[in-house]
Amino acid sequence: MDYKLIIAIVAASLTIIGFIPYFRDIFAKKTKPHLYTWLIWVITQGTATVALLYGGGKFGSISLIIGTILVFVIFLLSFKYGTRDITITDKIVLALALLAIVIWWQLENPLLALLMVSAIDGAGYIPTIRKSLKNPWSETLSFWIIMAIVDCLAIISNAEYNLLTVTYLAVLFVLNMVVVFVCINRRRFVVRPVIN
Repeated sequence: MDYKLIIAIVAASLTIIGFIPYFRDIFAKKTKPHLYTWLIWVITQGTATVALLYGGGKFGSISLIIGTILVFVIFLLSFKYGTRDITITDKIVLALALLAIVIWWQLENPLLALLMVSAIDGAGYIPTIRKSLKNPWSETLSFWIIMAIVDCLAIISNAEYNLLTVTYLAVLFVLNMVVVFVCINRRRFVVRPVIN
């Protein structure tokens, strides 16, 4: 068996494992996903998955395909269990992301499109990072750590290494680590809320 396929299977398994505590914490009302963040990620991750396949990523897309499905489920759950803390900035970020996606659909340059999707996905982190600065206990830390590991494994499992197969995953890794560091740092200063 190809070692890249094995790495991809490990990455896909970790994707599922990483989402389990996140779902558990959503239902326990410990984690409050941000609706706008998850909406942006449904669109961008699905688009990036297609670009990764187009670029020859092959096995590296397995965890992204599974992740896109799970991200969509969290988006749906965020209607009931998500944060109601939506600001003007969040609305602007969502509007810009949706506008950029419409523009992207008109492009015929996959690399430029992938760079735009990566930037849009990065913008999708803004509401979650802002929320985590205010309430760092509203996120499941293990989820973000595991997703950063998955991003690294997905890069390794790519059949080809080029800007189409590495860029999006590298952006995800960096931003997942930003969420981890924000939560860890802010938890030193913010008292953990009591869940009723």
